[in-house]
Amino acid sequence: MMRRVIGIAVIAAAMALPAVTHAQGVPGGIERGSREGERAAGPVGAVVGGVVGGVVGGVNGVLGIDQRPRFRSYVVERHVPSYAYREDVRVGAVLPDSGVTYYDVPPEYGVRDYRYTVVNDRTVLVDPRTHRIVEVIE
Repeated sequence: MMRRVIGIAVIAAAMALPAVTHAQGVPGGIERGSREGERAAGPVGAVVGGVVGGVVGGVNGVLGIDQRPRFRSYVVERHVPSYAYREDVRVGAVLPDSGVTYYDVPPEYGVRDYRYTVVNDRTVLVDPRTHRIVEVIE
């Protein structure tokens, strides 16, 4: 029985790893890893995926560390207007459905699934389907 649980956990971790590399920070990695692990292997997979996601998410953001300053400069040069948001600008925050303009990320940054905008004078990457902030570019 224990071998089966360990085997499922290893498989879940391996399947969850590519999905969690897109999360930013430990909280985002844990959330995404847990979700993907549960989908792959049930409750045990959720636990393992959450742990792996937390570790990987703490190391990798959507943009590479070396890309962030260059991308932020790219956005500043375009004079993108800032959206005034009353809540904290943080990973996981959900922006309103209307009033926010989202822009395509240029292909050279390798970010295909997200858009960017400026919120409270901070550049953020957003999932266009959910309007959830996935990375704050500092």
